[in-house]
Parts: sequence; C-alpha cells; structure tokens
Amino acid sequence: MEFPRSTARASRLEFVAHAGSTNADLRAHADDAAAWPHLSVLATRDQTAGRGRLDRVWTAPAGAALAVSVMLRPQMDPALRGWIPLIAGVAMADAITEQLPGRDVAVKWPNDVLVDGRKICGILAEASDDAVIVGAGVNTAMTGEQLPVPAATSFAVLGAVADEDRLLVDYLDRLDELSGMLSSAGDPIAGGVHAVATARSATLGREVEVILPGGRMLAGTAVALDEEGRLVVEADGRREAVSAGDVVHARRL
Repeated sequence: MEFPRSTARASRLEFVAHAGSTNADLRAHADDAAAWPHLSVLATRDQTAGRGRLDRVWTAPAGAALAVSVMLRPQMDPALRGWIPLIAGVAMADAITEQLPGRDVAVKWPNDVLVDGRKICGILAEASDDAVIVGAGVNTAMTGEQLPVPAATSFAVLGAVADEDRLLVDYLDRLDELSGMLSSAGDPIAGGVHAVATARSATLGREVEVILPGGRMLAGTAVALDEEGRLVVEADGRREAVSAGDVVHARRL
C-alpha cells in the first residue's frame, strides 16, 4: 500500500493497515526517543477504537477517514505545552485549506477543524513525560450517511477527493513550523503563534456556551485567547479564562 509518496518533515513514518488507537499505539513508544524521535508518525485508514476529548469514542468505516498521530518532543517550557493542541488545529486547518479553496476553514476552540461551520477533523493531544502525542482524525471519504452527527462533514460530502499524501505532508510541515516558532521564541505572542491561532479561530467573536468540568455552564461572548491559549469569555461585564470545556457556538441569525 503506497502511503504517502513523500513526507518532508517526518523523522519516522509507520503506516499500518489497521489500528485500535494510533494515539495509544504511539504513546507506547514515548519512552524510546532514539527509535521514535520528534516528528515520528503513525497513520492508518482503519482505526477501530479512536478516542476524542473526554474519552469519547471516535469510529469511522475502514477507508473513510485518515487517522494520524504525531510524536512531538518539544524543547520548550512545559507551561507552553497548552498551545500544542491549538497549533495542531491551525496546522490541520491550513493543510485542509490547500485542498478546499474557497471554503471557510476555521478552528473551533481549542482544536476542532470546521469547514463551512461543520466539523471535518478532531484532534486529541496527550502528554507523556517529555513527549506530546497529537492525534488527528480527518473525514476524507466518509459519505453523508456515515457521518456520526449532522454537524459533521467530509471531503467527499463537499464534492472533493482528498489527496491524503499532500494532506499529511502539509500538516506535518505546518505543525513543525508552528512548534518551532513557539519553541524558539519561548512566548506565543512574540513567536507569532498567538496571532495565527487568533486569525484561524471560528470561536472568537461568537456567542458561546461552555460546559466546564464539573458541569457548570458559562454563557457569554468569546473575546480572546490569553497568553496560555485559554479562551476568554465575557459574561455580565466580567471576563473568565477557560482552560478546558466543551464549547457550543450560538447560531448566527
């Protein structure tokens, strides 16, 4: 099976015919930095036990989606690692944009990639000692009937055939670039990461409801990302920075 023809940035690429969870499988190699260095990649078109945020199950028919996990070993202050899910979302949004010109591709905080307001990719980042494993599941050939929820979409539903080789290369290139910007500057604002995440955001400026850990709900306007990548929500004249939660966008009238 040819996949992919080229990967400009991957230090190691393993494509497998089947996987339970590419994140779990890659995380098992996190302690072996020599064999699985920075930008090692595990990918498949048939993931049977994928996971999303809050341990939600993510499944797709074989061949209908691309699951890819990347081992990052960032040389940065651990406090900056909270930006990694955000820059992964930006990197995938940029890669998808290259193949869907004219579409509105944006990132719902913190890292769901939307096309014309519908989810085409989910991302899950997991820390393991000196490594961060970033998993992404992209709906490529999934039909409308196969989509898990009405608010989802795919390349196929949008009338496009995904070039998975190009998608992976573009994603890795941009993820490596953004990770390097963050590491080199040691600051998301000075390094430009804050600006690119803000520009790609589908959430900022929207009325949102955020379901916080513990079940509390915060309703207000998403006004900014702070220096830690947290979503700043303004409600009743007060601002609250959210580090984790499920965000629901209010419908635009």
